Amino acid sequence: MTTTEATPRTAGTASVLSRTHSLRQVLQVQSFQILLVLLVIFLIFAAMAPEVFPTWGNVRQIIQNVSILGVLGIGMTFVIVTSGIDLSVGSNLVFSGVVAAKVMQAMGDTGWGTALVGIFVSVGCGLAWGLLNGILIAKAKVPPLIVTLGTLGGALGLAQVITGGVDIREVPAVLQDTIGYGNVPGTTLPTISLIALVLILIFGIVLHRTRFGLYTFAVGSNEESARRVGVKVDRQLISIYALSGGLAGVAGILSLSQYGTTAIAGQSATNLNVIAAVVIGGTSLFGGVGTIFGTVVGLFIPAVLQNGFVIVGVQPFWQQVAVGAVLVAAVYVDQRRRTAAARGHTAKEEGKKKLFGRRSN
Repeated sequence: MTTTEATPRTAGTASVLSRTHSLRQVLQVQSFQILLVLLVIFLIFAAMAPEVFPTWGNVRQIIQNVSILGVLGIGMTFVIVTSGIDLSVGSNLVFSGVVAAKVMQAMGDTGWGTALVGIFVSVGCGLAWGLLNGILIAKAKVPPLIVTLGTLGGALGLAQVITGGVDIREVPAVLQDTIGYGNVPGTTLPTISLIALVLILIFGIVLHRTRFGLYTFAVGSNEESARRVGVKVDRQLISIYALSGGLAGVAGILSLSQYGTTAIAGQSATNLNVIAAVVIGGTSLFGGVGTIFGTVVGLFIPAVLQNGFVIVGVQPFWQQVAVGAVLVAAVYVDQRRRTAAARGHTAKEEGKKKLFGRRSN
């Protein structure tokens, strides 16, 4: 009787311990920790301005503001997971938008035919810059920082040459009415945000549930080991930078749709904002670790801070201070995690050596 009663008790204890261990693992995930930070920030502003901040109208505005950065953040996550960097996404966005706007302006029509041509041109331009980045990095072996710093200046300079430094303000009305300011039929959700959400879900699956994503993590974890197990590293890197460039092209047409202008001078800090959001969301600058979910959470933190500071009457410049502090903290946590993992691996190897040393004796 005692034995029979002890068995379910033991099983129950094991179940509780298992759930506790699982909860501890979840709490240790950096993207989940950042989500908790975001929720705390939201609740603080909601308590300070309960009649304005937590309303759907304000939340909708925040979501809309994050949408374009969310598209750029997808490609940046892939790039940083490979331990690379892409400083050119903001300039790529501007160049793609400028060329698309010039083409649509030359066509002279404001209907969907012209708009579709502009969309393909924008994505094509972004893809071309991404391919250039990838080829120089993978084949010419030039460091990503140098390559993308060069294409940052090149893309922005060419955009200014094409426009003479003056923004193009002629954008087909259908783009602004449907994508820029339109809502999903039957809802008040911005169309631009739905587009960003669909892309986030698709590439989240690609990163975490496909061979392409597995190879991306493999390259970031150890490039040489990835080569040895058959991963075509050069092709993978070219594909990833092309993906980042193509998504910058998508962001370019979304920016045209939302603002109705090329906004050449308005994207100077876009690349740094996207990189900061990706790192804050838990993607390691050292490669091999990252999630699309974490990137999305990382994007919302500065957006919520800026919006909340404006509403409660605090200078929005403090947003930069807060984001800087969170960014440094995120990198510090990642460094501690990597150090702890390295110590654990070293201790395990030493234990194996001692064990096999005793057996040989």
